This record gives sequence, structure tokens and C-alpha cells, in this order.
Amino acid sequence: MSLRLRRVVTGHDQHGKACVVSDDVMTNVVQKRPGYSSSVAWSTASLPCDNSGPGFVEPGEVGNTLPTGAVFRIVRYEPGVAPRMHRTDSTDYAIVVSGEIDMQLDDAHEVHLAAGDVIVQRGTIHNWVNRGSEPCVIAFVLLGARPVEIANNALAAVG
Repeated sequence: MSLRLRRVVTGHDQHGKACVVSDDVMTNVVQKRPGYSSSVAWSTASLPCDNSGPGFVEPGEVGNTLPTGAVFRIVRYEPGVAPRMHRTDSTDYAIVVSGEIDMQLDDAHEVHLAAGDVIVQRGTIHNWVNRGSEPCVIAFVLLGARPVEIANNALAAVG
């Protein structure tokens, strides 16, 4: 089963009063590998964000991250999801919304996470493994960041 997400976006009317700009079911769900589906709920090309304009970067223009912006992505990991070791040039804030999952790091260290747990991912190589019997849904906010540098060597985004 794939993601089904309702997105409500607020803004302002011509008098400066708060209003709902859109309220709809998101249709931009992608399935990039077996057991994985995701949707970009919102993204901005720059930080700080501009709340006066539309502010949204179309999902087709968003890669893993936006170099100077932010990406709000919801991901569903099915049991047995295909592996993907990767590193992004971003600082990622994540909340496990439902289910359980294991975060693997490149040193073979694993951390088990469950609904309600939060993760701050800081440009490290990692993979998500769902060994359970239920899907795991995680909400990510990825903020563009400079590549990690160790001893004057940049660790590039991979995967």
C-alpha cells in the first residue's frame, strides 16, 4: 500500500487575515525502489522562507535536498524495504510517525526506533531497515547544509 496524505496549507487573504490556501490529497507519491514510497509535502528554495509569496518548489524539481532550502518529505518503509545506503548534504529532522525501523550507519552501528522517536541526521551515511511486520512512516524535514568536512576533506553526498 502507498501513502495517502492530506495537505492543508495556510496563507493570508488580501486583508492580511489567515486563510486556508489549499486543502487536498497529495498526488505526488513516488515509489523509487521496492518497499519505499514518499511524497514531498512542501519545499522552499531558500532559508529563511518567504511567507509572503507562494514559496513552494514543485516536487518534480526537488532532489534529495535543496542546497539552500528545505524539503518536507513523508516516507513509508514497508517490511523488507530494499536497502539504500546514502548521505545527503543536509541536516535532517525526522519523527517516526508510526511503526518501527532500524537506522544503520556505515560503521555497522544500528539504532532501533519506534513511533514518537526523533532523529537528527547530520550528513552521515545511513540506511533504513524495516524488519518488522508493519510499515513504518517517517516525516523528514531536510535543511540544505554544507558538506561535512573531516581533516579538510569534504564528505560528498552519495546514494
